[in-house]
Amino acid sequence: MAAGNALGEFLKARRGRVPPSRADLPAHGRRRVAGLRRDELARLAGISEPYLTRLEQGVDQHPSPQVLRALARALELDADTRAHLFALAAPDPVPPAETEVAPDLHQLLDAWAGTPAYVRNRRFEVLAANKWARALAPMYEPGHNLVRDMFLDPAARRLFPDWPEIAAQTVAALRAEADPRDPVTARLVAELESDEDFRGLWARYDARPSRDELKRFAHPHVGELALRRQALTVGGAEQQVIIVYQAVPSSPSAEALARLL
Repeated sequence: MAAGNALGEFLKARRGRVPPSRADLPAHGRRRVAGLRRDELARLAGISEPYLTRLEQGVDQHPSPQVLRALARALELDADTRAHLFALAAPDPVPPAETEVAPDLHQLLDAWAGTPAYVRNRRFEVLAANKWARALAPMYEPGHNLVRDMFLDPAARRLFPDWPEIAAQTVAALRAEADPRDPVTARLVAELESDEDFRGLWARYDARPSRDELKRFAHPHVGELALRRQALTVGGAEQQVIIVYQAVPSSPSAEALARLL
């Protein structure tokens, strides 16, 4: 993850994804980089090339909001990736990991009868889950890391018919939600980079938090399910996220959910 220079690695990777033609720069002639050269990005952002060099090399890791806004505009970042850029430049310390789930939250999970639900932290470690979530997939068992299972457990590739799309969403969410200064997260990424699919997606530097989306499952016992995922932040424990899966009432997916247990 290059935790010591996360901002610089991000800037280098993202300028490599902006075609010169999109920035009104000449694309003709021989170029040694796929996207913008350092001097081109500096010119588009209205900053000096030596200063951009210091940012990319990690000499200066906390540029002003004005500089960050200019870089985000020049790099054509969307709202999520822009927020990630600002987070990388923030001098705040790494927040403490929250591994304890409140008893009331355990009670809430169990009260959602027929609705798979679990709690994870921003490292994507499952902290708690109800019996419907555990029956939906082994990766939702407490103690599992969702990103590790997504790439290193062959069963996950069979569970999700849209695995390439789900895998890309997972990596972008880890990028957006995890703190690169966290040594546990850095070790997780180092482990996962042994997988070619993860390595390619991580190198894209996409950042997008988990959102409410439709996810398809190919469950080995109850068949196909199409479930709407809801992501909820836990009040008073902002490092924890509740994930809830719901089916359309009276749909084949709802009937499949009823057969999980």
